[in-house]
Amino acid sequence: MALDAFDRALIAAVQSGLPLVARPYEAVGAMLGVDGERVRTRLAAMLDEGLVRRIGAVPNHYRLGFTANGMSVWDVADDEVDALARQVAQLTGVSHCYRRARHLPAWPYNLFAMLHGRSREEVQRQADVVAALLGPACRAHDILYSTAILKKTGLRLKGSHDVQD
Repeated sequence: MALDAFDRALIAAVQSGLPLVARPYEAVGAMLGVDGERVRTRLAAMLDEGLVRRIGAVPNHYRLGFTANGMSVWDVADDEVDALARQVAQLTGVSHCYRRARHLPAWPYNLFAMLHGRSREEVQRQADVVAALLGPACRAHDILYSTAILKKTGLRLKGSHDVQD
């Protein structure tokens, strides 16, 4: 998809993230010489057009004091996983929750939920809550703890006409 000059300037302005201010679209608009509404509507259109997949916050859990971060993985009955995942996603301490394909026989897990706590014990207590919610639909689970912070990046301009996310 071809980008016009405004699109390229907008992407360049937000590719490192929106400013952490009360009115981020206004702040970006001020950098570009337009009002915040134009920034908001163009970003919304880019989402609709598929140029941008999502706009969201990516917190640094370590800087927020959550130093025990564990991806909990669950082997949940396929006929119940979607409904149960919606409930797990609503739990405090779960930043994201999604279904993934199993890779049998080595990887039986089909439900993933990222848990955040200030200690491994806190994360384990959260996993216990998830296990109770899943009940007999859950056959096995594990927690894979983070050992490093992975660099998270958003939309980047990579060439004269290409966009990468």
